[in-house]
Amino acid sequence: MCLAIPGQLLHWTETGALRARGMVQFGGIARECFMACVPEAEPGDYLLVHAGVAIGRIDAAHAALLLAELAALPAEDSFAGDSGKDSGEDNGDDSGDDSGSGAAAGGER
Repeated sequence: MCLAIPGQLLHWTETGALRARGMVQFGGIARECFMACVPEAEPGDYLLVHAGVAIGRIDAAHAALLLAELAALPAEDSFAGDSGKDSGEDNGDDSGDDSGSGAAAGGER
């Protein structure tokens, strides 16, 4: 799954067609992003950024909605208890395990 995060353009750092870059703020963190896909963006605009590339402009209301939805997601460590569910660890299911059956214990042949 891919995820684009909303950020606000602070200022352009380079404006060449292929090398266009701008400083984008995500919460309190600012990162330089490639801006070739949004040459019309102006400082203050909200952008969707995927893997360091601004891929589109969005309005402030949409950015606020997306940021609220992202903030509502559970924290990473809330999934820590689920780590063994799909790892093939013993889950009490004896299907495929003949260690307790008569055939493996020398009963039926």
